[in-house]
Amino acid sequence: MKITIVDHPLVQHKLTLMRRRETPTSAFRQLVNEIAMLLGYEVTRDLELKPKQIETPLEVMEAPVLAGKKLCFVSILRAGNGLLDGMLSLMPSARVGHVGLYRDPKTLVAIEYYYKVPHDIGDRLAIVVDPMLATANSAIAAVERLKQGGAKRMKFVCLLAAPEGVEAFSKAHPDVELFAAALDRELNDHGYILPGLGDAGDRIYGTR
Repeated sequence: MKITIVDHPLVQHKLTLMRRRETPTSAFRQLVNEIAMLLGYEVTRDLELKPKQIETPLEVMEAPVLAGKKLCFVSILRAGNGLLDGMLSLMPSARVGHVGLYRDPKTLVAIEYYYKVPHDIGDRLAIVVDPMLATANSAIAAVERLKQGGAKRMKFVCLLAAPEGVEAFSKAHPDVELFAAALDRELNDHGYILPGLGDAGDRIYGTR
């Protein structure tokens, strides 16, 4: 089981505020945006750079810029869009893809209803975002669909992960790095992460 926990103090503080039952929708949404930027900073740490000649007000110099095509953020709908906004604040030039999945309430199996990504996804690093890695069924299905669509390099970013989800995802996609703000204790009988923060989509959009 391999996962990178982003333990920066600001990430952990904001996550604690998000976990609180009394945190209102507006504050929760803002915290998701802020924590997404911090997670994005960590997950893009190893992006390749190349030198480029520029002119400062004082002289010409060789300065580092991102090499190759910009990355692509892929949101697993709908809750992934909460993280997507924060990531795009960090890298507004990134391309964006969407994978629409919903979890069958009885079987917990992920069912696809939407798929749209850049045509050149195979030439880009795809950073897949979804707030929760619980059973990992949705994440596994989304990454598999992206691989079928030509994606070759991927990372997966979430707020919370459960050990069961990390194990399942790592077994299905050992080539995809996992990043999370926290690894929680376990799943309950309904597939929710404990202690968790509730249903991320409902808390982002105020639908429950």
